[in-house]
Amino acid sequence: MRYLSQRFAMPYREVMGILTDIGTEELNHMEMICTIVHQLTRNLTVEQIKEQGFADYYVDHTTGLWPQAASGEPFSASTFQSTGDPITDLTEDMAAEERARTTYDNLLRLVKDDPEVYDVLKFLRAREVVHFQRFGEGLRIVQDHLDSRNFYAFNPAFDKKDCSCSNKTIRKNSGNCRK
Repeated sequence: MRYLSQRFAMPYREVMGILTDIGTEELNHMEMICTIVHQLTRNLTVEQIKEQGFADYYVDHTTGLWPQAASGEPFSASTFQSTGDPITDLTEDMAAEERARTTYDNLLRLVKDDPEVYDVLKFLRAREVVHFQRFGEGLRIVQDHLDSRNFYAFNPAFDKKDCSCSNKTIRKNSGNCRK
């Protein structure tokens, strides 16, 4: 949802496309993870639920899917950022993909004995690496649009060169209007 939300404030169509593509693919990843969890839990007995430490979850959700962290923290939109600043958002996106890759690495260490789960998680981890690279390409596109003297200093979506700035010296020297 982060990537699909960020696309609306992205000033460059090519990067907007990257956000749309990856956001759409992430929805498919969620479906894949939900399918795995459903297949692993749908036939558990009450004894197995207790033995596996799944009892607290079971009380609230039976074996229904409820998005939450391994620690039990439920999903919230507050876990992701959408600032409207292309540099901030893409940098955050790259960090999110790296965190996801680390999570998949940890899961892969835990499920080595189940090749069906292992193979799907390995595929998903590889996609996180690709997403990281694509967001890096998007960040490069944004950076290429910046005035090199103000690299990282100004949001290209808000700091335009064509404004009626009264101080022409500031505008001439910085390429941006500031008050």
